Amino acid sequence: MLPNGLCKRIIPCLDVTNGRTVKGVKFQNLRDIGDPVELGMQYQKQGADELMFLDISASVEARNTVFDLVQNVAEHLSIPFTVGGGISSLDHVKKLLECGADKVSINTSAVMRPELISEIAIACGSQCCVVAIDARKNSGALSWEVLVKGGREQTGKDALAWARQCVERGAGEILLTSWDADGTQEGFDLVMVKAFASSLPIPVIASGGARDPASFVDVFSDAQADAALAASIFHDGLFTVGDVKAVLKEQGITVRL
Repeated sequence: MLPNGLCKRIIPCLDVTNGRTVKGVKFQNLRDIGDPVELGMQYQKQGADELMFLDISASVEARNTVFDLVQNVAEHLSIPFTVGGGISSLDHVKKLLECGADKVSINTSAVMRPELISEIAIACGSQCCVVAIDARKNSGALSWEVLVKGGREQTGKDALAWARQCVERGAGEILLTSWDADGTQEGFDLVMVKAFASSLPIPVIASGGARDPASFVDVFSDAQADAALAASIFHDGLFTVGDVKAVLKEQGITVRL
């Protein structure tokens, strides 16, 4: 059992555009995976602890599609789920929660207007507020830069300093995605995840690079992540959530079976 004794969470991620689930590598070369509700039901049956739905098109035109999707997901699933992508106002957050989302994830909008974190935490509770940080390693340094707009734009912001600011403003969790590892299936960025998890007083969800069940063992035991998010290995049927949890249990890592 790990020191805090809490169950480690496995969270399949569904990137959604125009009502369909897609997947790419380093946020590019997207391919169609399938219906997000059907996939969500499949992952729930496999034992997923939570689900993450990210609206990667995040356009005004797609907004009603997302609300409809959230309602559909809420009607079919009993596990908690988080919705992110293009969320820029407290009203939008409230609408998503009313539609059935358990949490919201904000990224670019939080960087552009950090006050949004505090507004969500005060109005809806910190437990609803997940701040997503897409981070890329700085060349030759043990530091990372915040990227925004789906990894397309650099900000010059130090990612760990930004994460600490998010905590101060009331974020309940940090969803930490390694831009360098995303979609590569080469393993989580353990150095980066450990730097954040060991420094922050709130849960860190590791994202980017999930390879196999052993990579989840590494990110929990070596990097101290509280949860791990994955897409490719589940979407491609390489492993099920159950496969991952079975190995974690064998290695003495506490999971909900």
